[in-house]
Amino acid sequence: MSIAKTYNPKEAEEKWYSYWMENGFFRSTPDEREPYTIVMPPPNVTGVLHMGHMLNNTIQDVLIRRARMQGKNACWVPGTDHASIATEAKVVAMLKEQGIDKKSLTREDFLKHAWEWKEKYGGIILKQLEKLGASCDWDRTKFTMDPDLSEAVIDTFIKFYKDGYIYRGVRMVNWDPQGKTALSDEEVIRKEVNQKLYYIRYKIKDSDEYIIIATTRPETIMADTAICINPNDERYAHLKGKSVIVPLVNREIPVIQDEYVEMEFGTGCLKVTPAHDLNDYELGQKHNLPVIDILNDDGTLNEKAEILVGEDRFIARKKVAKLLEEVGQIEKIEDYKSQVGFSERTDAAIEPKLSMQWFCKMEEIAKPALSYVEDGTIKLIPEKFFASYKHWMENVKDWCISRQLWWGQRIPAWYNDKNEWVVAKTEADAIKEFEAQGKSAAGIRQEDDVLDTWFSSGLWPMSVFDGVRNPENEDFKYYYPTNDLVTAPEILFFWVARMIIMGHDYTQKPPFRNVYLTGIVRDKLGRKMSKSLGNSPDPIELMEQYGTDGVRVGMLLSSPAGNDLMFDVSYCEQGRNFANKIWNAFRLVKGWETTNTPATEAQKTAAVWFENRFNQAVAEIDEHFANYRLSDALMATYKLIWDDFCAWYLELVKPAYQQPIEAETLETVKVFFQKVLALAHPFMPFLTEELYHDEIFGARDAKDCIIVAEYPKVATFDENIIKEFATVQQIISEVRAIRNSKGISPKVELPLAISNTDIDFAKYQESIIKLANISELTFVQEKVTGALSFLASKTECYVQLAADNIDVEAERERITKEIEYLKGFLVSVDKKLSNERFVQNAKPEIVQNEQNKKADAEAKIQILEESLANLG
Repeated sequence: MSIAKTYNPKEAEEKWYSYWMENGFFRSTPDEREPYTIVMPPPNVTGVLHMGHMLNNTIQDVLIRRARMQGKNACWVPGTDHASIATEAKVVAMLKEQGIDKKSLTREDFLKHAWEWKEKYGGIILKQLEKLGASCDWDRTKFTMDPDLSEAVIDTFIKFYKDGYIYRGVRMVNWDPQGKTALSDEEVIRKEVNQKLYYIRYKIKDSDEYIIIATTRPETIMADTAICINPNDERYAHLKGKSVIVPLVNREIPVIQDEYVEMEFGTGCLKVTPAHDLNDYELGQKHNLPVIDILNDDGTLNEKAEILVGEDRFIARKKVAKLLEEVGQIEKIEDYKSQVGFSERTDAAIEPKLSMQWFCKMEEIAKPALSYVEDGTIKLIPEKFFASYKHWMENVKDWCISRQLWWGQRIPAWYNDKNEWVVAKTEADAIKEFEAQGKSAAGIRQEDDVLDTWFSSGLWPMSVFDGVRNPENEDFKYYYPTNDLVTAPEILFFWVARMIIMGHDYTQKPPFRNVYLTGIVRDKLGRKMSKSLGNSPDPIELMEQYGTDGVRVGMLLSSPAGNDLMFDVSYCEQGRNFANKIWNAFRLVKGWETTNTPATEAQKTAAVWFENRFNQAVAEIDEHFANYRLSDALMATYKLIWDDFCAWYLELVKPAYQQPIEAETLETVKVFFQKVLALAHPFMPFLTEELYHDEIFGARDAKDCIIVAEYPKVATFDENIIKEFATVQQIISEVRAIRNSKGISPKVELPLAISNTDIDFAKYQESIIKLANISELTFVQEKVTGALSFLASKTECYVQLAADNIDVEAERERITKEIEYLKGFLVSVDKKLSNERFVQNAKPEIVQNEQNKKADAEAKIQILEESLANLG
């Protein structure tokens, strides 16, 4: 069977993904093998594939494919998250386009529309992940609002409530006026914003005096209930016990004293607005101040504001400032920068708001989640994220878990007509609970609020295996705890910490062993990729253009663990070129005719070298994987295949033009080819599967696929053989460089002399002659006068050029410049070695490396000086 001249990624991708699915290669069920489990961070049902998903899921697929090839029972569980705020916003927008207002619908009617939307759009991203080659067990696909997962969430709420962790109360919360819901602290993104600082005059009662208060929020002055001064501030001592008049609404409020006020900040006076600032609320509680909430849930002013009722808060800000100016109560206005909180989901500016909400106590249940990471039971990769994780866990606040939405798991609390409440799973259970407490269940109704999405996704590693409802089931006992979690650092606290908290609470075990934290995908200018900036390529289009394997390689080449990925399309081009390189190497091998003559000694020597080099690379790659350096593992694979296998081994053994190759050698080549394909498979699944099934490797049955072929194991290797051949490679490269620098055709044979060394070059003689195109290879003990010389490792080599092949003046100039460069380099090395602090504090191997550099430079200088003398 002939092989196409060029690789067709689209054809291979469609063929092999379907084949893997049909033959159940992604399916996992418990058996006697060691399990290897990954749960996919469930993307929002609102989502479509973006570059962050590409990176995250490529990494997961590499890990799962490698584990599968290592003989482990690899299980990658996919799924999606219901994403309460984001999905409800999408559904509300869709209904608005249809002329339907959410307020006009019952809860049941709205949820019917939401489920229809989810069924239509919610699976898009999972289908796109198939295009990426994601080898998930699709039969296990879960959704955070599946009936069994929702039941696990409700059971957990009831358990946490009975354990004393969940309570209900009025607290200051982060309010999203666009989503009309409370948010947890972690769902608030702090951004630096350009604002105005308004200096406002407050008239002192029964006086012509006034004091000046600086604020960025003049629209909240109608909610002021006090002015606070520091009791140690002599400037305002005369105000003790007095009152001031709130501008525009002319309401009298007291002047209070508290050391909370910083005398050096602003004017040293603070307006206290307990309903609209967390710190002001705490100050108000301390001084028994009234609370006046002037904002509606949508961020407009209500009747308590007295003025501008119904106006949006930001429009009101401008109008209040104008009104204050008109009555002469603005002292001045300055430009000002400050941090403002924004909703992570809707990007609306957050309002601090007093609200009745459900909370989860975090202090006690967070302790084990910190201990697991501190003692290394769970590893964060890279470790640099530990400090921020530790800080958050040690300063954790109670978690607001209720959301004023309809899409999500409805909180299992029930109220009677007196607004008394109980927590119960069903209405029937709630009625029994009311009766047990001696209360009436008349007018019973369920809590309207739903639970925070992160409460449900915190159970994900357990609930996907039904471990909350049925902890003794075989799946849960076999697959849990999972192995590796691959996710983004920004949800380390949103999600990772909460999974650890809930996993420990239920099982006394961590939910996973390693957390691989990916970086942010940025463009080559360092900007985060986003639709709004227009700097994010469409992943599907990239895969169409460069092939999925090419894009996977491109993503991973530029993604060191935990560091941001500076993505450039050129990386995908490099990935595609790599795929083409492997394809063309295969075409070369497939095109060889064979002869039954035995392999030459040079071919056998080349095979010995490559086997040792291959084993060395496998050890390097294994170490990189062990340390989650996937980018380095790929680069080591890339270099092994491109350089060692294609550029050297195949060149060493390939027959002369239109000549056959020894059958024995071809069999060895095929063995090596299958090994390098197996190494590359986790990174490049489609190309490797396509080549693995070529007839050159013999007939294969339906289940004999590279996806389950044995992954190369670490084996012993001889470093001396690898070092020896590295010298041979350097000799060949130097001869080629001489040709290139002198403009000599590669077809022109050159004589080469090698001085006596401790390397037995006889076994490499045929290879050197072949690849360097040498007319005569001699071994000498004396220096060769009148020849160009170079040093390969510690071996002196001489190339005698014909007089017409060398420009003496140009060569003298070149050698002189090289000597000058090496002497400069030597000065820097000597400086380092003469630094006592460096020599004493650096690791011995680093010091030795510098000493080796010095010895090499000195040897090269000596050779070059001799070459210069030979030129006359």
